[in-house]
Amino acid sequence: MRYGTHDVLRGVTFQARRGEVLALLGPNGAGKTTTIEILEGFRTRSAGRVDVLGDDPAHGGEAWRARLGIVLQSWRDHGKWRVRELLAHLGSYYPDPWDASELIATVGLTEHADRQVRRLSGGQRRRLDVAIGMVGRPELLFLDEPTTGFDPEARREFHDIVLGLSRTGGTTVLLTTHDLAEAEKLADRIVVLDGGRIVADGTAAELADRIAGEDEVAWTLDGRRHVASTRDATRFVRALFAEHGDAVAGLAVRPSSLEDTYLALVRQAEGRA
Repeated sequence: MRYGTHDVLRGVTFQARRGEVLALLGPNGAGKTTTIEILEGFRTRSAGRVDVLGDDPAHGGEAWRARLGIVLQSWRDHGKWRVRELLAHLGSYYPDPWDASELIATVGLTEHADRQVRRLSGGQRRRLDVAIGMVGRPELLFLDEPTTGFDPEARREFHDIVLGLSRTGGTTVLLTTHDLAEAEKLADRIVVLDGGRIVADGTAAELADRIAGEDEVAWTLDGRRHVASTRDATRFVRALFAEHGDAVAGLAVRPSSLEDTYLALVRQAEGRA
């Protein structure tokens, strides 16, 4: 994707497999939104080839769009509509929609089915967003920062919904998020975008192994607390006990996280820029 002489995306190549949850990560300005909009057919690319469910999004018709579900960060809706009637109305535009009551139960809104949209809480409203994205039984669901503003309980319940869609429903999910713990929990695979290029593509474990972030080891010795960083926690702990034996207490090992890996990837990419 090029704006004037500036390349916003350069050689971005990846695949999402059927039933997979794929997380697209990257700092602000990395090109995530542009990538998603090209895949959704909302933005025309400058060059390259894109295939979404067998069609080029730039020429996708109504039948193709009916196979997609899109959950935006926010959208203007009709606050006076009731949950059930809104979903039933939207479903009427699709050839094989979900039954409104069944869909409401799937996203955990049965008790609020007859409530006006404007009277829903933030977490309930976000569940409705997901239901709207799912109403046409999409083969591919786009989730853009889906849990922004969620409390911890609502976020956990939303995660269960997404995992259920992919594991039992076979829906492919493409997720953008700034919540690295969310990506680590939900994603089968993670693509990291920075500066308009893909700088990593793999599972969270694969990325951690590739970058080899440092583990943190903490322990107490003679009443004093110690903390150290190491690339091989097992060897470090063995050496610690070999030297001090049972005098070591309160041992805790924190493995390198996706956040550590992600930050290392971004720093490496910026160093090459």
